[in-house]
Amino acid sequence: PRSKLLTFEGCNYFRQRLVLATLSSRPVRIARVREDADEPGLREFEAGFIRLLDKLTNGSRIEVNETGTSVFYHPGLLAGGKLEHDCSCQRSIGYFLEPLMMLAPFAKCSVCVTLRGLTSGPEDPSVDYYRMCVLPLLKKLLPVGEVELKIHRRGVGRDGCGEVVFSCPVVRKMRPVQMTEEGKVRRVRGVAYTVRANPSMANRMVDSARSVLNKFLPDVYIYTDIVRGAEAGKSPGYGLTLVSESTEGMMHAADGSSHSKQFSVSTSGVVPPTPMLPEDIGRQTALLLIEEIVRGGCTDSGCQVIALLFMALGQKDVSKIQLGELTPYTVQFLRHLRDFFQVTYKVDCREELLDSVTRQVITLSCVGVGFSNFSRGIL
Repeated sequence: PRSKLLTFEGCNYFRQRLVLATLSSRPVRIARVREDADEPGLREFEAGFIRLLDKLTNGSRIEVNETGTSVFYHPGLLAGGKLEHDCSCQRSIGYFLEPLMMLAPFAKCSVCVTLRGLTSGPEDPSVDYYRMCVLPLLKKLLPVGEVELKIHRRGVGRDGCGEVVFSCPVVRKMRPVQMTEEGKVRRVRGVAYTVRANPSMANRMVDSARSVLNKFLPDVYIYTDIVRGAEAGKSPGYGLTLVSESTEGMMHAADGSSHSKQFSVSTSGVVPPTPMLPEDIGRQTALLLIEEIVRGGCTDSGCQVIALLFMALGQKDVSKIQLGELTPYTVQFLRHLRDFFQVTYKVDCREELLDSVTRQVITLSCVGVGFSNFSRGIL
């Protein structure tokens, strides 16, 4: 039955489990969260994500034991609406944006969320990645096209005070997904930003990235975003996000950044690490983008789970998508989709020779569960 309790162990894939529990209305219990660690239990950013879910829903029941090693979540109605949330500085805003983009289309009211925190971090994609790569995918998959992500203020480093606003209308039903033509890369766009740093840093990143990418195609245009004053956080930093677009409109992306106020603990106390040079960031980000393009597929590797979720929630018709090599995060997400929605995918895997490089091409197809947004108000 749909209301049967699901039990998991460990802190891995924490967001996946809570997001799918909310969409399927199935209660979950997550036990043994860092039980043997020196600091057991939930971290601040995981507790912050639970608070964000509590704001998004109405009637949810959340129970956390005294040590924080066990979480019980009984989802309520996904209400949506206009809300604000302060993200933990342990992880960037990107940690909260991904699950928010999965949930927002199925809320009762249109979602408009203001998130405050780090706009880029070492462990999560930057907000530019979501704006330039994930947002076009959402517009392609959703039957409504008014999805927006606005960056009001950039914040990097430990004292970052960035602010972004994500807005998304509600949908009643998902349409089937058909994305099997990858196309050829026709252009690369990007943004190089500096926050309370020398503006020449942005130009140095642009020149370094172009020196790599112009060997493959001439249509490379990278904007510069010099942030000062009220639009900047308290910490200095700089970064670069690159996005390639194919002839079929498919996106692949890569980003890199420097965080000069990110401290590491050593025997001599708290010592700031040496930030990466702008030239190194530009070159490495360009190489990461090329690696992502070679991996192939109709979506970036970081967007695989969003596309697969919308396929599973689609109408009772066949959806099909072509992807590159699946990430471990995606593989576990497929297992969770089976547990929560009883959806399984047909996997067709083949190898393809691309300029003396052998790559894996995977075609996944499934029949949607016919998910309907009953939370949506009747007009």
